[in-house]
Amino acid sequence: MSAAAGRGVPWREGLETPVRWAGAATGVAVNALVSYSPEPDVDLLYGFPVFGLFVMLGVYVSDVVARPSQGWVRVAHVTPRRIRDHVPRGLTAALAGQAALLIGLLIVAAVTASADADGRSRRALTVTCPAGTQLLSPWPGPYYGWPILGGLTVGTVVCAVLLRRITVQSRSDEQRRTGIRAAIGAWGVMVSAPLFAVSLTMGVVVLSLSCAGGMKDAALWGLALTALTSALTACHCLCVLLLPQAYVKARP
Repeated sequence: MSAAAGRGVPWREGLETPVRWAGAATGVAVNALVSYSPEPDVDLLYGFPVFGLFVMLGVYVSDVVARPSQGWVRVAHVTPRRIRDHVPRGLTAALAGQAALLIGLLIVAAVTASADADGRSRRALTVTCPAGTQLLSPWPGPYYGWPILGGLTVGTVVCAVLLRRITVQSRSDEQRRTGIRAAIGAWGVMVSAPLFAVSLTMGVVVLSLSCAGGMKDAALWGLALTALTSALTACHCLCVLLLPQAYVKARP
């Protein structure tokens, strides 16, 4: 622990939680006021990543406001501080798995995507059945997938920078755990919410197929389970980032 922990710039905890909530509220307001497409499913695909970015921005700004940087200060440490010593390991591992699943689903969608009824590329799924060819959209191919991956990449970079900032700055262990848990919670929203949107969109398309038999049933069960798990995880992460102090006290 730092010898200077708890001293220096005052810890303005009173501002931190409201700013986090303001970030989430701004994300909700933007999605309520801005329509990304006349198609509700497309709004879903774009809306969740946008919400996640505002959530992550709110957590980052809250840390900057609550504890502005002191510049370069020489501080003696008994032991070096590492990010992995403070992150909630179970939640982080679960989110890493969901991030890998999200990328995997987007790769599958990109490989199978085709042009829609208007000739716009990579926005639909074409399936040939005995009764004829079905063209189903929207399908989260590259047109919809790249913005999702872009938002996830930006959010991951911001989260990594924030984790580094929290770890190296002089503060108490409880303050550090609280900040890191909020950052992981924000990253979790950025992972789980888009995963819910992608799995739900793909599930609706698969449900509309008139053929595929057992493969269709297996895909539906897998996508439904993914959508349910990611929705529950996103809600949990939202609670973690908005009230991290409660989770730190419950899990010291």
